[in-house]
Amino acid sequence: MTEAVLNVSGLTKSFQMHHLDNTLHAFRDVNFSLKQGEFVLLKGPNGVGKSTLLRTIYRTYLPVDGQVMFHSARGDIDLANAADIDVALLRAEEIGFVTQFLVARPRVAAEEIVAEPLRLAGVAPEDALDQARHWLNVFGVKEKLWKAYPTTFSGGEQQKVNLARALILPRRLLLLDEPTASLDAGARAALTQRLDELKKEGVAMIGVFHHPGDVADLVDRTIELTIVSEERRPADVAV
Repeated sequence: MTEAVLNVSGLTKSFQMHHLDNTLHAFRDVNFSLKQGEFVLLKGPNGVGKSTLLRTIYRTYLPVDGQVMFHSARGDIDLANAADIDVALLRAEEIGFVTQFLVARPRVAAEEIVAEPLRLAGVAPEDALDQARHWLNVFGVKEKLWKAYPTTFSGGEQQKVNLARALILPRRLLLLDEPTASLDAGARAALTQRLDELKKEGVAMIGVFHHPGDVADLVDRTIELTIVSEERRPADVAV
């Protein structure tokens, strides 16, 4: 039987809008599980809370209620209540988050940015750079840009650097927040191929995609979020 990586139960998130004296409900009572090597696609209209759900799983946001039980290689841990130091450790070793934006540091070369996760994992500096250059090439970043600063790149080129960095190390769980939004067709194809490789290695993935057709062959299951209303309180997930 395939091992579960993530169990989400009763997850609820809202934002208190103090300046408007109002509460914005993102999602309510979300329940699902995610297994090794499973690829789950999040769907729903704009503003329904898809990205917020991913960020809540990643613990960028704290939920109002519910559990996010992550089955780590070190043991089970509820991300909704875990200590910050434990969350940071899991992000470094087991949980990846891929967004459409790169937070580029000034005067740091693209190849150095991509190599950093490998170096932190103990890979020798030159080996880390070799692998970084390989993945920059895979995602279509021209060699003349490898030593350049991504702060000067276009949005699409920054996203390629972002993907190379985020996907250079296999993770136990990978969260994908519209990673194809700024990519050309070639880079989208490279991303799909890399995700297919990770899926075959047993990485569990859940994500939102600007071009869902790109990953149609990878999707095992779809979760659709519905808009939360105060008048109607349905289960928010249809699996």
